[in-house]
Amino acid sequence: MSERLIALAEGPRVGIRHLTLADGAEFTARAGQSRELHRPWLFPPRTDATFRAYAERLVADPAKAGFLVYERDGGGIAGFININNIVGGAFHCGALGYGAFAHAAGRGLMSEGLGLLLTHAFDVLGLHRLESNIQPGNAASIALVRRAGFRLEGFSPDFLFIDGAWRDHERWAITADMPRTGTPVSDATASD
Repeated sequence: MSERLIALAEGPRVGIRHLTLADGAEFTARAGQSRELHRPWLFPPRTDATFRAYAERLVADPAKAGFLVYERDGGGIAGFININNIVGGAFHCGALGYGAFAHAAGRGLMSEGLGLLLTHAFDVLGLHRLESNIQPGNAASIALVRRAGFRLEGFSPDFLFIDGAWRDHERWAITADMPRTGTPVSDATASD
């Protein structure tokens, strides 16, 4: 078995492992089944060619790391989490991108997977900070990072070009020394 297919961490229901080129067929099928769930926030690859380009960037670029959240009971890939823009030096930070697939949405699998990823990023990769930039209307994504212990740090107008337009984003972050997974975060601007 390829070393990249080995679990990096496992919880009661899910595990995380590296994404590989061999994941293309299942990933693109799940992305196709999840189109309604992802729109208008997310556009994961749905063809062999777009998956190959996506996976090759994640595998080849040392400033990126791609992970899959998989169901331990044989349910397949539940979602994906990428760490992008990994910077070392005095910063030790990365930016998260993630998505659940429709069959796994609303079941808490991504919450468990994100908790595993945070431990891996801080304890194994040695990062100090992870950020997630989320469009304000994406309530499910905001709820996911809040459950994981991220704090709201600000607002960035016209931050990312998504679906043909520059979109506003909220900036959420967590550092290695902050409480994680299931810790409620209170702030006056966000609600559950």
